Amino acid sequence: MKRHRTHRSGPDNSEFADGGLSRKVLVALLVALPMLATIGYGATDMWAFMPLALLTALIIVLWTAVGLKQGSILLSSSPLQLPLVALILLGLIQLLPLGGTVESGLLAMPAVSTLSLDPYSTRFFTIRLVLLLVFFSASLTFLGGKTALKRTAVAVVIFGALMAFAGILQRLASPDAIYGMRLTPQAIPFGPFVNQHHFAAFMEMTGGVTLGLLLGDVVERNKKGLLLIALILMFIAVSMTGSRGGMISTLGVAAFGLFAHFYLGRRKEPATDGRSFGLRAAAVAAVVLMVAAVSVLLLSGADPLARGLGIQSGQADVTSGRTHFWWVALKIFSDNPIIGAGFDAFGVAFSRYDTWNGLFRVEQAHNDYLQTLADGGLLAFACVLAFIFLFLKRALAVIKTSTSPSRRSIAVGAMAGCIGILIHSFLDFPLRTPSNAFFFLLLVTMATVPLGDERNSPKVTD
Repeated sequence: MKRHRTHRSGPDNSEFADGGLSRKVLVALLVALPMLATIGYGATDMWAFMPLALLTALIIVLWTAVGLKQGSILLSSSPLQLPLVALILLGLIQLLPLGGTVESGLLAMPAVSTLSLDPYSTRFFTIRLVLLLVFFSASLTFLGGKTALKRTAVAVVIFGALMAFAGILQRLASPDAIYGMRLTPQAIPFGPFVNQHHFAAFMEMTGGVTLGLLLGDVVERNKKGLLLIALILMFIAVSMTGSRGGMISTLGVAAFGLFAHFYLGRRKEPATDGRSFGLRAAAVAAVVLMVAAVSVLLLSGADPLARGLGIQSGQADVTSGRTHFWWVALKIFSDNPIIGAGFDAFGVAFSRYDTWNGLFRVEQAHNDYLQTLADGGLLAFACVLAFIFLFLKRALAVIKTSTSPSRRSIAVGAMAGCIGILIHSFLDFPLRTPSNAFFFLLLVTMATVPLGDERNSPKVTD
């Protein structure tokens, strides 16, 4: 009988040499899936989300085929997967029929109530978590090769630049419709996204990767100009959205990227070289900011830039009502402190605590951390904190100890992009757009997965 082995970390390319076509298709699918989700309105509509479920099933099939061909179970041992597993279990608990009974109305018998106030939304949210876990686990398992990481980073930059360019053109040509076809009367679209703030969050992630490649040695020096153009396009697109959270988070991406590159990822060099490189980087940053600001002013006027900088006049509430949503989220949490009101049940719970006139239905708290407390209580919040802690710990270890300069640069860029969207989550709900969640986990993989020759290194461990 053939003995099966279990690989407990991301393998290198040589280990998968006999994985054949299945492995190549699987790696390509892992990179393409977040991009396809982005093009499909961020996968917020059911028609766009269903193909993602089918593609996730295809990932499982290909994953199984590669494992059978190699005669081993292929699975990453990264602890970053555990918080997602815990959130899925919490979602299943919220769906248990332990909430008593509700008025039967026209039913022949009393209806059973779940712990979640909105079981349909909680069920759908839990399904999304399962898809994200499958995608994340497969990415951690199969994107551990140096070549795969580099190609993934370059693909993210190219796709981000194309989306930035398309978003700018769309804003100039048809600002009220996605692709010039779909109107969004209750939101401000940008690019393929219904919400311009979520497009800005997407740009933060791709911009972080672009900055990491620009500062590092991943691509040839004669191609750095293309990276600079891509970075300028992304910054222009963020500025044109008028998203204050997007502007703040983008500056956070730039600040962390520069800090990590100069103080965490670079090996010791003569002081003069460091100062010279620092001056050049500062000059490049000044050029990017100046070109982007002038371009925004010429293309769309001063309003988006002023709003993004938070200096828009005549606005009574600078938070656009967010403080009220945050207060309601805290009230919901105080009444449901352990397991929350149910994943994605904020819209239903909000109506019970809202002191406004109820004219608008508010489905999100516009602060992912507070909404996590409201939806999932302390248990869900602990899972989120654990994920962030494990991610920061692992990514910083890769940046500080990796022996590959290109690996460090990719990790710096990916971590900077993740930092940006974590900052943005204080002011909005960007990760509740499925495409952004997929891209976020792809960047987490790029920042944390060990290369094949580093798996057994005592310096870089999971």
